[in-house]
Amino acid sequence: MDCSSQNHLDTHIFDARGISKRFRHSAIFGAIESLEDGETMRFINDHDPLPLLAQIATRYGSQVVPEYVDRSGPVVIDFHIHALSEADMPRSGGCGGDGSGGCGC
Repeated sequence: MDCSSQNHLDTHIFDARGISKRFRHSAIFGAIESLEDGETMRFINDHDPLPLLAQIATRYGSQVVPEYVDRSGPVVIDFHIHALSEADMPRSGGCGGDGSGGCGC
């Protein structure tokens, strides 16, 4: 797997393999919520995290877009962060940010 061509200033590496399983999801959510519009988190894991992907879709909707980079060795997924437009902002609760481009959680 050659990820060097994708590793630029707006891409941040998150290797979940070294994080205890009991802390993984909260660490991943914290990392996602620290990103700004246009940034990407390159997620590396030892298995395909289908339950996590479902949680991310439910929690963040179109604000976080996953894209598989590699499924053959360690699983590599880029999570692209997109600011929600004012029309897409939740009216109450949920993740919608404060209008500045980042996540509001």
